[in-house]
Amino acid sequence: MRIALGADHAGFPLKEDLKSFLAEEGHEVLDHGTDSTEPVDYPAFCAAAARAVATGAADRAIVLGGSGQGEQIAANKVDGIRAALCHDLFLARLARQHNDANVLALGARVIAPAYAREIVHLWLETPFDGGRHEARVEQIARIERGEL
Repeated sequence: MRIALGADHAGFPLKEDLKSFLAEEGHEVLDHGTDSTEPVDYPAFCAAAARAVATGAADRAIVLGGSGQGEQIAANKVDGIRAALCHDLFLARLARQHNDANVLALGARVIAPAYAREIVHLWLETPFDGGRHEARVEQIARIERGEL
């Protein structure tokens, strides 16, 4: 799977950890920055990772910051993106099963790297349930298109 990553300075160390983890798991990683712990603003990095998913350059994306909240909001501004902030396994599983989340947001100041790897692994391996959830995901797309 092709995974795009985007992070600010607070998320940079966890991004680097996850980049190695994802490569070890056999994924292709597309790193959209940042490249250090030097303070930067997160929106452009998160939008770049989300756009990689929206355009088909990546299958999924992970955006990282201190809390993950702003990163999730920035990613969700890209059409076609369903970013979910998941700081535990339960939310990561449901984000995929029920919402077909294509971007995962994580807070590097909230969760430890070892637990982040567990969350990422589960999120990547969990399929979308479809069924009754498909109509809801389509309604979200209709909102995005201004139809609902």
